[in-house]
Amino acid sequence: MDIFLAVRARGITKCFGDVVALDGVDLDVAQGQIHGLAGPNGAGKTTLLGLLLGLAAADSGSLTILGTPVGRALTAPDGVAGFVDGPGLYPSLTARQNLAALAALHGRDTRTTGIDEVLDQVGLTDVADDRTRGFSLGMRQRLGLAAALLTEPRLLVLDEPSNGLDPAGKKQVHGVLSRLAADGTSVVLSSHRMDDLEALCSEVTIVATGRVVFSGPLSKLAAENRELDYRLLTSDPQAARRLSLDTEGIRVVDDAGVLVVRALVPALDELVARLVHAGIAVRELVPVVSPLETAFLALTEQQEAGR
Repeated sequence: MDIFLAVRARGITKCFGDVVALDGVDLDVAQGQIHGLAGPNGAGKTTLLGLLLGLAAADSGSLTILGTPVGRALTAPDGVAGFVDGPGLYPSLTARQNLAALAALHGRDTRTTGIDEVLDQVGLTDVADDRTRGFSLGMRQRLGLAAALLTEPRLLVLDEPSNGLDPAGKKQVHGVLSRLAADGTSVVLSSHRMDDLEALCSEVTIVATGRVVFSGPLSKLAAENRELDYRLLTSDPQAARRLSLDTEGIRVVDDAGVLVVRALVPALDELVARLVHAGIAVRELVPVVSPLETAFLALTEQQEAGR
């Protein structure tokens, strides 16, 4: 057993009747790591999160969470918190009262549990005494995160925590998760938003039709082994276009207003070097579609086609 792994899953299978939700899933989540979980609707992400939170038990395979083997009992190991399909809240209670109820459920003194602190962390201090029935989706998501933080988890499991968040709210939540990971808390984060996963996660697992089609560092999904389209803005667009056409491995796919080139990373590096040597300033060079989204689409479509 690897004590440095917050989650170690091997060969996890889960069926609901004739539907195979998870089919031999392996998953490793290191201590202090934000691990992303991505996949199409129906891929098995919610089922996997439910197993981590003790909401369901695997039919076969082995699962170890925070050093404790998980059996058939539907209970989350100590130190695990989070939510699936949105946090469960009492709509007639205020945000503060919801957190106090959770603290009481865990046998904690509500006067010393840090309710005000977690509300401040997620940016809900100003609405702490408002009833949650009037909360927006983003506010409910942030309160769910506050509820999880209240238990001081060592493993935090979150399902689409950025749903409904405005840019300021998303920045705040990202900051909270990054600080938790820096302090040693492990986070498993499911999201359909590739930008969230790229901003937060050091590793990602992609599932499709209940199977893992990729798991590892984001760097392995970068454009080293696949062509991407890049938007290229320079101080001299016409000269940049000529150099692009003259550089091996570079294809110009659009030059109507903005130059877009298609290339592998080594060819792109060569083009940038030639532009700089020619005295052409590179003002912007960004993928039209992120490397993670490109890999996600390619891997999941391939898995779907091979079902």
